[in-house]
Amino acid sequence: MATPLGNLDDMTFRAVSTLRDAGAIACEDTRRTTILLRHFGIQGKKLVTYHSFNEERAVQQVTALLEEGIDVALVTDAGTPGISDPGYSMANALHSQGFDVIPIPGPSALTAALSVCPLPVSSFFFAGFLPHKKGRKSRMEYLASLATTIVLYESPHRILKLFEEVKNNFPDAELFVAREISKMHEEYVSGTPDSLSAHFSSGQIRGEFVVVVHPGGSKRSKQQKEDADHH
Repeated sequence: MATPLGNLDDMTFRAVSTLRDAGAIACEDTRRTTILLRHFGIQGKKLVTYHSFNEERAVQQVTALLEEGIDVALVTDAGTPGISDPGYSMANALHSQGFDVIPIPGPSALTAALSVCPLPVSSFFFAGFLPHKKGRKSRMEYLASLATTIVLYESPHRILKLFEEVKNNFPDAELFVAREISKMHEEYVSGTPDSLSAHFSSGQIRGEFVVVVHPGGSKRSKQQKEDADHH
């Protein structure tokens, strides 16, 4: 189930109803989920902690609840489960055991950023988070070889490093950055790797980033033609 990226009013009516009806809720952080539940006046729910470090145990707990006939809602701290957030292992395990896994659509940082992006995004490659160390360089080189718009997630700790890597691998790149989507200090900025690096170096860097990288140059012309052919 998708939950708000920041503004709790982004929660859908169906999502609130589902949380109210669920017998239990599997969540990344019980503190974050408790705030969400309190906001909508939902009390007395059994919370099962589910994150990347306890996936196997959490799957067993959720499976046991489902076998008892108890409906379980799966949420992440923010956004849509399985989209660079915990969720894949749970969904895969439950599918394999014959349980129904039903999406409750809603907020997603990926689609929110693309919906206001000024660069061509009728087709794109979603790469999520790059590896922190091992494999990061080869992954970036592979992405540069695709000659299409790339969408990345990045943390505030590595965003300046990412701009430098984009500059080295996409010489003519044009970028669009979405930061703190739907939160108090949300920001949307376009520019080159150098201009964006200068912009975000001017103060303390906070919040999660969605970075849209358009190859630019001849690659841009190729994709713009393809985008025009689709309309």
